[in-house]
Amino acid sequence: MAEKSSVFDMIGPVMIGPSSSHTAGVVRIARASIKVLGALPSRAEITFYNSFARTFEGHGSDKAIVAGLLDYKTDDKRIKNAFEHAKKAGLEYNFRSIGNASTFHPNTIKVNIEKEDKKIEVIGESKGGGVINIAEVDGFNANFSASMHTLIIKAEDTKGSIANIANILSNDDCNIATMSVSRKGKNDLAGLVIEMDSGLKDISLQYLKSLHWIHEVIYIPDIDL
Repeated sequence: MAEKSSVFDMIGPVMIGPSSSHTAGVVRIARASIKVLGALPSRAEITFYNSFARTFEGHGSDKAIVAGLLDYKTDDKRIKNAFEHAKKAGLEYNFRSIGNASTFHPNTIKVNIEKEDKKIEVIGESKGGGVINIAEVDGFNANFSASMHTLIIKAEDTKGSIANIANILSNDDCNIATMSVSRKGKNDLAGLVIEMDSGLKDISLQYLKSLHWIHEVIYIPDIDL
């Protein structure tokens, strides 16, 4: 099935240049990553793959990723001076580049970020026009766009768990747009990523977190809100 495109996808967001793939998409990958972490990071290791590995400095992707980690939006004029702002904020970071990773999308970034004792790894793809795909979170397949309300759940791989979660969301009038389920091995934790058309009520979020077979719940509203 061919991917559908909207007018927004073709025109892209308001942004600081030079291009939507190398700036806007990169900012959005970083902002999605800090929403997964749940805080502004104190340290980051950023790996650029394939075409990004060859162009990230010349096209400003290095400044864009740092700006996104500071939670600057795509049209924020501070992107151009992101390194100076990161120093003031106490954000330590380093860049790596891998030019030939055939299993990855041409414009792929891996973000390892941490704050105090919490660490997360996010792999994101910049698809043009500011459109992104968060391909992985902590080794689980994710495949979400960060343009919808998103729920990430790590839970025991037990019978009926997905149906139970879907039922909780339906009682909250949340319409599920997409759902991705993966696990690292048999009887291992399962990772669920659910994109929804509307937001989740706090009482439902707290109920999910209270269930003994659910190990972690991360809720990400549309990052452009």
